[in-house]
Amino acid sequence: MANICILGGGFIGRFYAESLCGRRSKDNVTVVFSRSEASVARFATDYSVPHHFTDMEAAVQHPGADLVVIALPNYQHEEAVHLCVKHKKAVLCTKPLGRNAAEALRMMQACEEAGIFAGYLEDLCYTPKFLKSLSSIKSGAIGRILWAKSRETHPGPHSDWFWDLNFAGGGAILDMGCHCVEISRNFIGKDVKPVEVMCWADTQVKPIDAEDHAIGLVKYENGAIGQFEVSWTFRGGMDLRDEVMGTEGTIWLNSWLRTGFEMFTSGAGDGGYVVEKAESSSGWQFPVGDEAHELGYTNMFIDMFDAFEKGQEPSETFYDGYVVNAIIDAAYKSAKTKLWEPVDLPIWRGLTGLSKPSVYQEYDQDHWFIKEEILPNGDKKVIVKKKASGEILEIETLKTTKSHE
Repeated sequence: MANICILGGGFIGRFYAESLCGRRSKDNVTVVFSRSEASVARFATDYSVPHHFTDMEAAVQHPGADLVVIALPNYQHEEAVHLCVKHKKAVLCTKPLGRNAAEALRMMQACEEAGIFAGYLEDLCYTPKFLKSLSSIKSGAIGRILWAKSRETHPGPHSDWFWDLNFAGGGAILDMGCHCVEISRNFIGKDVKPVEVMCWADTQVKPIDAEDHAIGLVKYENGAIGQFEVSWTFRGGMDLRDEVMGTEGTIWLNSWLRTGFEMFTSGAGDGGYVVEKAESSSGWQFPVGDEAHELGYTNMFIDMFDAFEKGQEPSETFYDGYVVNAIIDAAYKSAKTKLWEPVDLPIWRGLTGLSKPSVYQEYDQDHWFIKEEILPNGDKKVIVKKKASGEILEIETLKTTKSHE
């Protein structure tokens, strides 16, 4: 059992508390911090938290908490982590770990040097659909992964600091690209090194200094490609979709919006909150049965606390957060230079020296195999390439039909 201090009484802090307190659980939220007295008092009342503070260090060092969960704006992550290091408290930090890779690396190294447990709260790598897909990929069900795409788009975040480039550190790429990049890393293999990034980004709608829309490609050392699509300009709610293509199969995931739960309402009744980032409480609605679970929060905390109790690393670590930040740094640089930009990873703990596998598969001693297909009439066609000349040709096998007397 863990006694938990949550730093942050806002949107994400409440999601975390709902996952921890809103159902039968052996873990307890015992301390909460917020800069606002009104906010922290309300949070403490809503979730029956016995100790609440407007002083961050007082909350972190409180003896009633074993572990600190950081649910603060991006610009406060490093300060909070260093307080945890100072008071030797295990720490879990919401995404993104840092505003850039330099911040993330400092946080990672500080925790490692202090010998404290540190977990990266990347909830979308714990959704039920993601976990099932990852299990299938690891079992080899779709072969070698060639391409993984992740998309997160919605009308924009809920708090003012997100929109301020200095506080947030970036726009839609940092806010949501961190999810997309880590999803693709898991599917491709987190031990496969990301080598370079090409990114387009623009401010299309919002009067802000950061980007509100971006598309990027991440090239990996083994030849695989990760793709992210992020936007604060998408209308219609929040859209979370992933696609994975392998040599032996394909996976499509839709984690939000069109997931089989659809409802129409004229707007009668109390209205109010429907689901995260919903834009209306009338018309066609796309609710979610268990929002915290579908977004991965419950599985995420199970993994974190199990690892904490066993003295093991969780599935998502500060090292993962640092790698994600490094990829995003390269994306921002590419968006400015319009070039492929290298991913700068002064610390890399994965595989090295990988190369793209050969595309040549032998059909027979004289030919390379390209494709086999059954035609509408039942004939089989095989397309091959001659090893000697490079000529591409078809080998046809006619379907045998029974004669009728």
